[in-house]
Amino acid sequence: QEKKIFMVQGPYPTIRRLLRARGWVERKPPSTDRQLEHHQGNQKKQQLETQPRDDKEEEEQCDEDPNGIHDLMSYLVRKRVPNFIWTNYLGAVDHKLLGQDHVVNHYARVGAFTTKEGLCLSLQNLPWIEQADPNSFFPRCYLLGTAGEREAFIDDFRLTAARSLLKLALEEAENRLIATQQPPSSNKGPDMCHDSHPTPSTAGPVPLYPHLVEEALEICEQHLDVLGHQDIDRRTPSPCRTCIDWDRFLRDYYCVAHEGAELAPSRVLQQRCQDLLRRLEEQLPQLSMEGKLNVWILKPGAESQGRGIVCATRLEEVLCLARGCTALSVREGKWVVQKYVEQLLTIFGTKFDIRQWFVVTDWKPLTVWFYRDCYLRFCSRPFSLHSLERARHLCNVSVQKLYKTSPDQDPRVPPDRIWSSKQFQAYLAQLGQGDAWHQVMVPSMKAAILNALRSAQDQVGFRKGSFELYGADFLIGEDCQPWLLEINSCPTMSPSSAVTRRLCANVQRDTLRLVLDRKDNPTCSTGAFELIYKE
Repeated sequence: QEKKIFMVQGPYPTIRRLLRARGWVERKPPSTDRQLEHHQGNQKKQQLETQPRDDKEEEEQCDEDPNGIHDLMSYLVRKRVPNFIWTNYLGAVDHKLLGQDHVVNHYARVGAFTTKEGLCLSLQNLPWIEQADPNSFFPRCYLLGTAGEREAFIDDFRLTAARSLLKLALEEAENRLIATQQPPSSNKGPDMCHDSHPTPSTAGPVPLYPHLVEEALEICEQHLDVLGHQDIDRRTPSPCRTCIDWDRFLRDYYCVAHEGAELAPSRVLQQRCQDLLRRLEEQLPQLSMEGKLNVWILKPGAESQGRGIVCATRLEEVLCLARGCTALSVREGKWVVQKYVEQLLTIFGTKFDIRQWFVVTDWKPLTVWFYRDCYLRFCSRPFSLHSLERARHLCNVSVQKLYKTSPDQDPRVPPDRIWSSKQFQAYLAQLGQGDAWHQVMVPSMKAAILNALRSAQDQVGFRKGSFELYGADFLIGEDCQPWLLEINSCPTMSPSSAVTRRLCANVQRDTLRLVLDRKDNPTCSTGAFELIYKE
């Protein structure tokens, strides 16, 4: 009569415990779903074997029913349709049995922004929907299974190589100037940082490519002219596509960027490079983050947890992988290639990303709640663009758990590779950037999330009474600007550290406050959730 029957499918002991404490009765999943739960239970058992002892005990205690009262009540409501459903995926729910007062934790067709492929396509349409440029918060992205997108990526790769050459020319000139101002060194080799321009791998004189700077300047000047006349469509034609030997140009670029060949630019060319890069920066929001090595990250369009992701620096390598010249099992045509954020903020020389939760409680009108607590995930090895192994570049917990911390890792990186946002704020304060979190990062993350949702709003299957908790992943650039990487439906609630154990429990508690308690009491506490948008 009070409509307090719930069903939980999947490893969510916190949800089950909190609902029981509210006086709700659990309806066990039907037999077909029990088989699925058995499979998920085996997976959960494997996860528990690697969890800290305290986490295991908490999850075991959540399912305790010493007097059998919960099992008895579940038996009595076994034929009733649950009023609240929390499940791993929407397909587990029979929508024909649901009324408007039934609450479900998923919407239909959210792949429009929760898959890499969907988010890439949706954000291409953002300028037609909002006065916002996706290039200001989402690294440019292409679907390699589509001929037009593949050609656009090839154009982008070539143009990025040309811009990189301008930067490399200025870096080389600066290094030469520094070298002339320093006293002669001892017989030790140069003490280069791991992200500096690489030294040649072979003995003998360094090959010179002064003509490349002239060519790169010509390409970038023509591209700048195109940018000055383009319309709202972000796709721009490649300048001089027919009059430049791009294969030779890229081979020479690789020699400079990756093999230590020198450009030897004159002072006049250096000044032209500086002036042109300054003008390009006014037109290209991603110029500062794209770096000099033209690194791209290749992702299966509909996978998660870092599966199948690789980094590449050569055009033929990316196209070969996309054509299936790899052992990875990915559906043909579903590869997404995205510009890697080369100029990123690191902590103790280590790459990290941010997992940021938010909840959508309505799509008509769009209503979005932002969680004020989040956490950072560290890689297990120091950051370097000259070594593209997954342990240095993919922050996913499911990837990093496969690697031990390397001996050259800074000991200040936490052993469990997790920080809370409060720890991050304290770190920023030590750097003298204490205001960056609240004044730059958080407002930009909120804006990126809202733009992603608006771009996909018309494609989502809307249903009153539903809600969904999402996890957005962000990188932070050297200028403290967040870059949205992806948005996950069903973000993991299995704790991998003391920080996530606390935060995952809190976000589940506050989600129930938001979608259940607030119905009866609109003024009740919503915990760390903040309403950031209501259409």
